[in-house]
Amino acid sequence: MNNYRITYQNVVGGALCPDHIVRPQSNRGVHPLLQFVSCILCFLGVTICSFAQDNRPNILLMMVDDLGYSDFGCYGSEIQTPNIDRLANNGLRLTQFYNTAKCHSSRLCLLTGQYSRYAGESDMRNAVTIAQVLGDAGYNTSMTGKWHLDNQPTDYGFEQYWGHLSGATDFFQGDDTFRLNGEVWNEFDEDFYTTDANVDFSIQFLDNALKEDKPFFHYIAFNAPHYPLHAPKEDIEKYLGRYDAGWEVLREERLAKQKKLGLFKKRLQLPPLPEHVPAWNSLTAKQKQFESFRMAIFAAMVDRVDQNIGRLIDYLKEKGEYENTLIMLCSDNGACPFERSSSLEIPPWKAGSYYVYDASWATVGNTPFKHYKQTQHEGGISSPFIAHWPGKLKNTGGLNNEVSHLVDIMATCIEIAGTTYPKKKGVNPIQGKSLLPILQGKEREGHDDLFFAFSNCRALRQGDWKLVSFYQHQWELYNVANDRLEQNDLASKRPKRVEAMKQRWYEIAKKGGLKSDRDIGPVQDKASPDVQGSWHDAEKVANWTMPAF
Repeated sequence: MNNYRITYQNVVGGALCPDHIVRPQSNRGVHPLLQFVSCILCFLGVTICSFAQDNRPNILLMMVDDLGYSDFGCYGSEIQTPNIDRLANNGLRLTQFYNTAKCHSSRLCLLTGQYSRYAGESDMRNAVTIAQVLGDAGYNTSMTGKWHLDNQPTDYGFEQYWGHLSGATDFFQGDDTFRLNGEVWNEFDEDFYTTDANVDFSIQFLDNALKEDKPFFHYIAFNAPHYPLHAPKEDIEKYLGRYDAGWEVLREERLAKQKKLGLFKKRLQLPPLPEHVPAWNSLTAKQKQFESFRMAIFAAMVDRVDQNIGRLIDYLKEKGEYENTLIMLCSDNGACPFERSSSLEIPPWKAGSYYVYDASWATVGNTPFKHYKQTQHEGGISSPFIAHWPGKLKNTGGLNNEVSHLVDIMATCIEIAGTTYPKKKGVNPIQGKSLLPILQGKEREGHDDLFFAFSNCRALRQGDWKLVSFYQHQWELYNVANDRLEQNDLASKRPKRVEAMKQRWYEIAKKGGLKSDRDIGPVQDKASPDVQGSWHDAEKVANWTMPAF
C-alpha cells in the first residue's frame, strides 16, 4: 500500500518533518517546557502514523459465469488464456473446488460463507457479506459486474459498484438494470462491451481506494462467458476453424492436456460421449459449420476475459500493489447445456444477436466430468480455482486436491484481513472454512460433509463418498476417490451408506428451510435418464447463414 505519512511542518522549532526525522537544528534558546511538548508531539506523530499505515493484503476476487472445468488453458483448454495461466503457474490451483451448479446460489455462497438457503436466498436476510465484514474492518470495498440478487451491492457493504443487477445481459447494449453506485447508468456507446467495462470501472474504483490508503477488497463478477455468446469480431476470428474437428476430438485433446498438467492420472480413460450428444460425423456440413462457429464465439469470450485480467494485473503492477494482493479466480457453475439460441440472423459481434451453444460443447467444457450447470454431478459443481499471492503461497505452480467450496471464500477473507465473523441476532454462523492453510501448504480441518441442492437436483459429499440425484431420480452413490467421473454407481451395493447419507442430506436441507416437494420430496424409484429436453434443438440451424467476415 502507499505509505500514509502524517507530516507536521514548523511545529515547535520543526520537531517533526517528512518521514518523522527530527530536524538537525539546535534547540538552544527554546524553553524546556516547549522542548518537552516537542518530544510529546513527536511521539504522537510516530504513533498516529503507525496506526494509519495499513499494510494488510488487498484481496481481488473474480468469478466467471458458466465456465466449465476445462475452459481455462491451465485446466486443459486450447483457448488462449496466457494471463490466467501465469496466475496459475505462479500460484496454486485447486482440483476439487465446488460451486452450487447455479448462478445466484453460487453468488450467495461466495458472498456470505453460508449455503444459499441458510443465508436467506437472494435477500441474504440471515447473513452478512464479505464486503460488510471487511468494510467494518477498515477495507475499501468495491464491485463490478453481475449481481443477480435482491436490491443492489451498495445495500450490502460495497462502497462502489458498477454493473448489472440482472442474471444476464446483452454484452454490447446492456439492459435497464445497470447501476453506478446505486444510480441508473445507461451511458452505452458504440464501443461498449461489458467485459471491458467491468475492468474499466474496476481500475477507477481501485484508484479511489488507493487514494484512501486502505487495503481493498474488490470483487469482479464477469458475465462472460454466459450466454448470449457475444464477442468482438476480431476475437472470434482468432478461433474460426479451430473447432472444425468436432467435440470428440476436442474432448480427447483436453483430457490429454489435463493429464500432462497433472490434473488427472495418465491411466484415466475418457468415458464415452453421452448418448444424447450426436456423433460429429453424423452432422450435416451446415450443422458442423454452425457448431464450430458458436464454439469459436465462446472461446473468444473467454479469451477476452483473459485479456482484461491481464489489463488489471498490469494496473496492479504499475501501482505497486501486485505483490501485496491475493487474487482468487473461480466459476459459478459448470458449462451450460441449455439450447436457447435466437436472432441468429444478427452476427454475434452486434447487439441483439442471441447465440447459445448446447450440451454438446458443454460436454467439452466440463471434460472429463458428467453433466452440466444445474445438476449436482461433477460437471455441474466442479470449478477451476486459482489463487495467486506473491511470496505467500507454498507449492507455487502446483495443484492441491483438498475438497473445498465457495462457502470457504468468506472465511478465507476474514482470516487474511485479521478480523472476525460477527455474532449477532439474525445472522447464521459461517459454514465455510478458511483456505489459508491450504494456500500456505498446511493441513486444515476439512468439511465433514458438503451439501448441494438446486431445484430437484441434490447431492451430498462425505469424504470420498458422494450421493447424488438427477432431477429427483433415484439416488446414485460414487466413491469419487476412485471414480470422480461418476461411472460406477455403487448404490445397490452399499444401501446402508446410501440411507445414512440420504438422511444427512434431508437433515441439512430441512435446517436450511427447504420445504416444498420439489425441494425435499422423496426421489423417484426410477434410474436417471441422464438427459433433459432443453439440452438440444436441431432445428435451430435450419435458417442459419454464416455471418460474413
